[in-house]
Amino acid sequence: MALDAQAAAEATNALRGLPRDDGGPVFRAPWEAHAFALALALHQRGVFSWSEWATALAAEIKRAQAAGDPDSGETYYQRWLATLERLVADKGVASAETLHRYRDAWNHAADRTPHGKPIELKPEDFER
Repeated sequence: MALDAQAAAEATNALRGLPRDDGGPVFRAPWEAHAFALALALHQRGVFSWSEWATALAAEIKRAQAAGDPDSGETYYQRWLATLERLVADKGVASAETLHRYRDAWNHAADRTPHGKPIELKPEDFER
């Protein structure tokens, strides 16, 4: 998934807590970049503003900290993904049930995929 450089720069400037270096946002794993790109795409489609996103992300981080997340920076994109899921469900873009269905299918696909190979969702991944 290619990132729109202009949109990434806008997000980096709007979201001060975003892990970054001089080149822009930094990611520990490919899924983090995908989650970032999904947030960019949803923002560009008007699903939420960056201020709304920042408020929702801050609330998610506070919830995680209250539940024992040490907030060491290593879980930042887990909170990012949880925020995406919450906003998508709250806005009616996809139901929580649909999100869970896809998460379960993705986990099934990941389990059957050899290490180092791309994960591909197949119809049978949804039949669990």
